[in-house]
Amino acid sequence: MSLAGKKVAILVDNVYQEMELWYPLYRLQEAGAEVITVGAAAGQTYTSKLGYPCTAQKSYDQVSADDFAGMIIPGGFAPDHMRRHAAAKKLVADVNAQGKLVAAICHAGWMLCSAHGMLTGRKATSFFAIKDDMVNAGAEWIDAEVVVDGNLVTSRKPEDLPAFMKACLDVLSR
Repeated sequence: MSLAGKKVAILVDNVYQEMELWYPLYRLQEAGAEVITVGAAAGQTYTSKLGYPCTAQKSYDQVSADDFAGMIIPGGFAPDHMRRHAAAKKLVADVNAQGKLVAAICHAGWMLCSAHGMLTGRKATSFFAIKDDMVNAGAEWIDAEVVVDGNLVTSRKPEDLPAFMKACLDVLSR
């Protein structure tokens, strides 16, 4: 499957989970997609839970949903930092409103909870510790390695990455 010509955003902030950012980034590049890292400040380097760096190529204010075929939100505690930015929440909500891929793994469900009601009536999963947050935001929470509800792809933890990325690639290839 080729994703040549498609751009995909990966959101980044401090304390991200390494595998949940880098595995999707390299898998998308391998499939031919152009991957753009997006954070609060373009050019800022954010560090993972273990200190691994990732520099945001663009800021939330420099991009729009129209720029991308979809987005991936890695977990760790970065989503708690991301959702403090109105522009980040708007970007996620706008990508979702356009029916494009919105993929969240682990604690990334926090961004979905904060993105303007996008979980209401949708099936989703997450790391078990934020199940209550997801349910309170309107999701029908399912304990599964990957849950696909239209353009929304969610997974629980790093071990789910193969199924998560297979589902993401399937949605992007539609």
